[in-house]
Amino acid sequence: MDTLWVDMLGGQTRFYDGARYRTRALEAGTGEPLLLLHGIGGHAETFARNVVPLSRNFHVYAIDLLWHGFSSKPLLEDFETIPRFVDHILDFMDAAGIDRAHVEGESLGGWIAMRLALWHPDRINRLILNTTAGWPIDGKPSLPPGLAERSMKGIANPDRDSIRHRMEWLVADPSRMTDEMVEIRYRIWSDPETRLALENLFRAHLVDGTPKVKYDVHPEEIGKIRAPTMVLWTEHNPGDGPEVGRDIANHIPGSVFALIGDAGHWPQFEKPEEHDRIVTNFLLGRS
Repeated sequence: MDTLWVDMLGGQTRFYDGARYRTRALEAGTGEPLLLLHGIGGHAETFARNVVPLSRNFHVYAIDLLWHGFSSKPLLEDFETIPRFVDHILDFMDAAGIDRAHVEGESLGGWIAMRLALWHPDRINRLILNTTAGWPIDGKPSLPPGLAERSMKGIANPDRDSIRHRMEWLVADPSRMTDEMVEIRYRIWSDPETRLALENLFRAHLVDGTPKVKYDVHPEEIGKIRAPTMVLWTEHNPGDGPEVGRDIANHIPGSVFALIGDAGHWPQFEKPEEHDRIVTNFLLGRS
């Protein structure tokens, strides 16, 4: 039987109450902390296949970001989302007693991780940018094709079909999106408080786009990242192909680039063994 909760055997679900926010984490292991940050609309289960395998070498925390999953959902009244996401990560780290951590961010999580590395370099050890958002294409903010429409439809009146349609965007082969993951997303998105929070967030990021205009990380800025960095990309990332990942890596001094074939926007879910091997080798200084 292959389920995310079989994959999580040996780990735990835990809540951390920080000075400002409450954060849910899927957690396992000991050793150097490794934070796993999901993309927009996601939740900690994005990394449920990876937490326990990665915990062989690290103390792993896959968290629900602010406004997502079962973490805090303060009213969103402006477009200052990226600074508040960074504040949330710092609040969680303080609550968990983490001074410095490795950070892997996928999509929106990568964008947050870049800003964390630039604004608070003392809190970052190594950085992994997994199909990251927050990088302007040809100097202009870029929105992945189809994501806004699927996201707004899925959150406006959640049903399993609309959520499956949205989640199949994440993978190279739609058959890989499991009924279990769709059900998890459906139940989370069916919560009224979550729906309101994510609808406001989607409007800000995917419809209006103001956060991208204000907080995209441009070439002249990304070169200031000093944390050892790996840019992890996929063969079939929707919208932004491998050339975008290579461009990001070329602008970060000393960074490395890794490509996972036959995967879309969620390599950690589609190719977990390959993802975990690449991530572990980089974080242990083997690549």
